Amino acid sequence: MNQPIYDLVSIGETMLRFSPKSPLRLEQSSELETHVGGSESNTLVGLSRLGLKSAWISRLPSHVLGQSIARNIAMHGVDTQHVVWSESDRLGLYFFEPASAPRSGEVIYDRKDSAFANFSADLLPVEPLQSTRWFHATGISLALGPRTHTMMDTARTIAKKSGSKISFDFNYRSKLWDMQSAREGTQSWVCESDIVFFAKRDATAWLGIPADSDDRRVVDELLTLRGGKATVITLGGRGAIGGEDDKTVYVRTLQLDGLDRSGGGVGRLGGGDAFSAGVLYGHLQGWSLEKSLRWGNAMAGIKYSIPGDLPVIQRSEVSRFVDQLEKLSDGADGEASLKLGVNR
Repeated sequence: MNQPIYDLVSIGETMLRFSPKSPLRLEQSSELETHVGGSESNTLVGLSRLGLKSAWISRLPSHVLGQSIARNIAMHGVDTQHVVWSESDRLGLYFFEPASAPRSGEVIYDRKDSAFANFSADLLPVEPLQSTRWFHATGISLALGPRTHTMMDTARTIAKKSGSKISFDFNYRSKLWDMQSAREGTQSWVCESDIVFFAKRDATAWLGIPADSDDRRVVDELLTLRGGKATVITLGGRGAIGGEDDKTVYVRTLQLDGLDRSGGGVGRLGGGDAFSAGVLYGHLQGWSLEKSLRWGNAMAGIKYSIPGDLPVIQRSEVSRFVDQLEKLSDGADGEASLKLGVNR
């Protein structure tokens, strides 16, 4: 591969999200707020705002709403010139009702027959896939049907033949497929990718082991399956654990004042995507897995304070948060919290 144009390219569907104003439920609200949201584009925005060159491949209807989504992503520095436009297909939508204890959050998808769902392999723009250091994918795209699954497999083949490394976020969605289908549909991606991301609850289900299995066991089983390639498991408010070759590291995170990571909070959506952006940023810099996980934790923590799906972050504030996490790793109290002030 010649000198690549991009640090990372990803393919995925970005939808228009509708949510009631807090604390109303969907059926109570006469007005709905709109946001742009898609796992892959969220991660790309995070990487771009950290200073890397990223590109998004997708398929959108060419009407004003589709164009608006592309502009919303491009304004953060992501290259959207490779979006494939459709004159006839619809835009994927989803409705999100935030959690409010003891009630869980609720997602309603309206994405059947969307422009992305009809994205076939013959429509793929190959140029960006042939000129990127990394190609990032998620299980969401694989879950949308045989057409998109084949398209994603084709994209991976093109990227790998051109020298790209592969990143895969399992990103399980139970409303798109059951775990058995997900296990079968992601087997090669989980086993062969250069780095994989799992939430612990999904990793144990994918492996078929008890949900309360020791963190180290989960990582070790995936490392054995993957031949020692980088493996990252998120642990919610406890941080993250990762392994590579024969080394395993656990990185704690800070509890932010007033933040509920369990499903509520200001900006719960997109936290995992921000985390993967932080880890991938470190990986692309050649940092240790431990330092990369710390950047992932910092990115996720800041994202939880930001409304919407996109990680509208500044690299300087992530760096400051990482400094706090490094102090925690040096022996500070694990229950410490970040005290927020004003930068003057």
